[in-house]
Amino acid sequence: MGVTCEALVGESFLDVALAHNIDLQHNCGGVCACSTCHVKVKQGMEQLPEMEDDEADQLDEAEGLALDSRLGCQCKVEDADYIVEIPQLNPAIAKLFHEGAH
Repeated sequence: MGVTCEALVGESFLDVALAHNIDLQHNCGGVCACSTCHVKVKQGMEQLPEMEDDEADQLDEAEGLALDSRLGCQCKVEDADYIVEIPQLNPAIAKLFHEGAH
């Protein structure tokens, strides 16, 4: 399912997802302390800030890691168009990430 969203310069992909009710997990609250907001940047990667070591370390834990992988909390929007894919998690793992899951 494709969704088009408007964003302000400086917002993170995570901020944009939350503002538009898009289910992008963020167990650490968006402080680069987990890999649950893992996204794949299909267009616009060159417009994003360079990946810092903390982000690279957290991405090592992400399921389905690829060359276009980034953490949504660390990708700050610039004046550009982006295409971002949220990878599907294994259903058992996804259930653990949802608040209130039993």
